[in-house]
Amino acid sequence: MTGTNIKLVYWTLAVHDLDAALGFYRDVLGFQIQDDVEVEGMRSVSVSPPTQPDVRIVLEPPSGNRSVRPTDRQSITDLMADGLLGRLVFVTDNCDATFEHIEASGADVIQEPINQPSGARDCAFRDPSGNMLRFTQPHDR
Repeated sequence: MTGTNIKLVYWTLAVHDLDAALGFYRDVLGFQIQDDVEVEGMRSVSVSPPTQPDVRIVLEPPSGNRSVRPTDRQSITDLMADGLLGRLVFVTDNCDATFEHIEASGADVIQEPINQPSGARDCAFRDPSGNMLRFTQPHDR
């Protein structure tokens, strides 16, 4: 695909409680709300890191995907609770400060800051719906 410019602009993340998720992404992480829409009784909200307003994380309930069979909804809910569906990785310039800020909010800590074999330093949390969020500080080269 030489000469073709492809970039990611949307990522959909299933959340159990849209208001709790919104509070976490907006109030704790400082993300900006880009869209807050309701279509046919289903609400979704897209948020963006302040430094990347063109990248949107769309927060929506598992029922937002109309192609999911009702019998599969419980399986999705169980996988979400185990943190097995959603995973996001963010880059930070200070892993320890990021960790302290998010931990102070009461977020579920998965991993305290550690140095990885690659030289990066990272930590991990779960959002209010169990999605894993990693924050990595790349190794200075």
